[in-house]
Amino acid sequence: MEPRNHTHVPEFILLGLSEEAELQPLLFGLFLSMYLVTFTGNLLIILAITTDSHLHTPMYFFLSNLSFADICFTSNTVPKMLMNIQMQTKVITYEDCITQMHFCILFGCLDNLLLTVMAYDRFVAICHPLQYMVIMNPRSCGLLLLASWLLALLDSLLQSLMVLRLTFCTELEISHFFCEVNQVVQLACSDTFLNDLVMYITTSLLGVVPFTGILFSYMNIVSSILKISSAGGKYKAFSTCGSHLSVVSLFYGTALGVYLSAAIVQNSRATAIASVMYTVVTPMLNPFIYSLRNRDIKQALSKLVS
Repeated sequence: MEPRNHTHVPEFILLGLSEEAELQPLLFGLFLSMYLVTFTGNLLIILAITTDSHLHTPMYFFLSNLSFADICFTSNTVPKMLMNIQMQTKVITYEDCITQMHFCILFGCLDNLLLTVMAYDRFVAICHPLQYMVIMNPRSCGLLLLASWLLALLDSLLQSLMVLRLTFCTELEISHFFCEVNQVVQLACSDTFLNDLVMYITTSLLGVVPFTGILFSYMNIVSSILKISSAGGKYKAFSTCGSHLSVVSLFYGTALGVYLSAAIVQNSRATAIASVMYTVVTPMLNPFIYSLRNRDIKQALSKLVS
């Protein structure tokens, strides 16, 4: 295949989840419904937290930012997929593909870091309750949020710039419904060793390290809860972090599932279908998990709706 410089690459082809014409209306309806539920649910969480003064605490401050990141994450991929189905095209320009890839990395990484910060918040609240308001003061919360944004932005900029240096072949079909960085790199004709190295390093630093931090936080949380003598006290302590633990399990469980399916199946289309879980389903379920398992959120939503 003739390699050509990336500046002359006019477009990529997003093959999507299926090429069967009869399935396209079903996929359109399904993903439109999931996107509307995701957007509305997370927007309601943000509005409930901002309008209810009782929810102006560190935990809900980070939750509102997580909901914002989920809205941006799904809005970066699903609308383009819906437009392609509606217009019966699979084309995405080179510039749009790089932009989509950049924001996928940005908001995916931000989700991961915010979940880590929320685990730290629960660790301080349960293990050091007397110092909670001192440690998690507004300045500290702002710095933690700023650090999360900066790390996510640096990661997305680094990986996007690494892709920009590549040259591509005439075969530009992506077996996915969005421009996932690994899929784009695999299409390059030039040497991708540095790209692979950067992906492994960033995954280790911004994936494994935060996950280890979450595990450490919950090990200490469980240890502290077991020391509480009353059953009511144990239930109250666990209920404050139950929703977050459910979201963490869903996020990392689906991400791990996609990684394992890619390693075992060696089928790009199967990996694309599996990735729907963490790119669409997880952001859609997060508002339900927090609203159904949290009395404060339910009360705030009731006030907002009424």
